[in-house]
Amino acid sequence: MYSHEFAQQLDVIAIDQWSAHLPAHVVEQLPTQGVTVFAVTDDASDTAAFSERYGFGLEDCANTIVVRYKKDGGEHYAALVSLGSLRLDINGAVKAALGAQRLSFAKREAAVEHSQMEFGGITAFGLPADWRVLVDAAVMERTQIVMGAGVRAAKLLLSPDVLRQWPRCEVAPMTLPAE
Repeated sequence: MYSHEFAQQLDVIAIDQWSAHLPAHVVEQLPTQGVTVFAVTDDASDTAAFSERYGFGLEDCANTIVVRYKKDGGEHYAALVSLGSLRLDINGAVKAALGAQRLSFAKREAAVEHSQMEFGGITAFGLPADWRVLVDAAVMERTQIVMGAGVRAAKLLLSPDVLRQWPRCEVAPMTLPAE
């Protein structure tokens, strides 16, 4: 849980205002129960700056990373959701979970173009239907997480159960052990 002191600082966006602040394709897939949308300043959108400014630990900040992979002769995209405090095991666990022959981080321009979201604000919700959405098992152990909202000017606060109940979510262990 975040501290009460920081809770007072959250600029919550009312559900009837989501469409004025978030991309339409994100709002369409975003569950209306169990999700709080709040505004953040652009200079505090990146994970480390956000954590410091708003008082959420890196272990409660879930980043959505876009990867490109080759499988069965085709090129595909996937979104990986992992905690800011952990490192993805790209060449081991992630590659295996996707069944990928080759795997790389998507170029910034490609991630923005294909997701139709702002870089630094990409979220699991609202991605193209043919993308897989893999959530690291460690995310599911948290009480609550903060993740992107499709734009740099907002974040989502939710329980991992919201992701667990979302049909597109696949949970897999994808990070290296904490050092």
